[in-house]
Amino acid sequence: MANRSGDVTMGADVTLKTKRILITAAGQGIGAASARACAAAGATVIATDINGDLLADLAGVPGIETRVLDVTEGAAIDALAAELPDLDGLFNCAGVVHHGTLLELDDAAWDFSVNLNVTSMVRMCRAFVPGLLRRAESEGSTSILNMSSMASSEKGFVARTAYGATKAAVIGLTKAIAADFVAQNLRCNALCPGTVDTPALRGRIASAPDPVQAEKDFIARQPMGRLATVDDMTPTVVHLLSDGSRFVTGQAVLVDGGCTI
Repeated sequence: MANRSGDVTMGADVTLKTKRILITAAGQGIGAASARACAAAGATVIATDINGDLLADLAGVPGIETRVLDVTEGAAIDALAAELPDLDGLFNCAGVVHHGTLLELDDAAWDFSVNLNVTSMVRMCRAFVPGLLRRAESEGSTSILNMSSMASSEKGFVARTAYGATKAAVIGLTKAIAADFVAQNLRCNALCPGTVDTPALRGRIASAPDPVQAEKDFIARQPMGRLATVDDMTPTVVHLLSDGSRFVTGQAVLVDGGCTI
C-alpha cells in the first residue's frame, strides 16, 4: 500500500523491475503519483505531459525521464513511438471533465472531449502496440492501462454527459483491445476511479458558484465519507502494469470507495 506518492510496499509479484512504462498526463494528479509509484517499484518511467513546467517536479527523480507530449497530436505521438525503445507498459491517463447536461453540451465541447478522452488513446495504443507486442513475445506479458471513471457505463452522474459517454467509450475500447491481443500476452484494462482529490478537481470546485458547497457535494457522494487521494489509486495502477496481474485483462477496475455498490 502507499503512504505517500512513490512510497509503495508490494508483494513479490508486484514489481516493475526491468520494465519501461510510458504515462501520459504525468505532470500532476494521478499521472504524477503513478509515475513516482512505478519508478519506486523499479520501472523506467517516461513521464509525459502537454505542460513541460508541470513535469519539472519529476525531473531528477530516479527512474523517471520526462517528455513534453500533446496526446491530441498524432504526428507527435508517432514520432515519440519511433524514438523510444519498445515499452512494457502504457498508462493512458490524459483526459478532461466537461461539466454540463446534454442541453449544455455544444459541438465544440463534445468534439474536444471525444478527441482527448478517447481518440488520443486510440492513437497512443496504435503507435505503441507493435512494440508492446514485441516485448510480450520476448518477455511474456505487457500491459496497457486506460483511464476511465466510475462515471461511465458503470454509473450515471448529473451534469456529466460528455464525460460519462467518453469514459464509457474508453471501457469499450479497452475490452476491444484486450480481445484483439489476449492470445499474444498483451493485456489491456481500464482504471475507474471515484472522486479523487487532484488539482483538476480543486479547479472545478473553485469555479463552482458555491465552492464550499461543491466540495461538500463531492464528498457526500462517496460512501466512505471522504475524497480519494492519488495514493488510493497508485497501488492498483502498479499492480495492473505488473506481471502480478498477468491473468487480468479486459476489465474495468473500480477504485471508487464503494460509490457504485
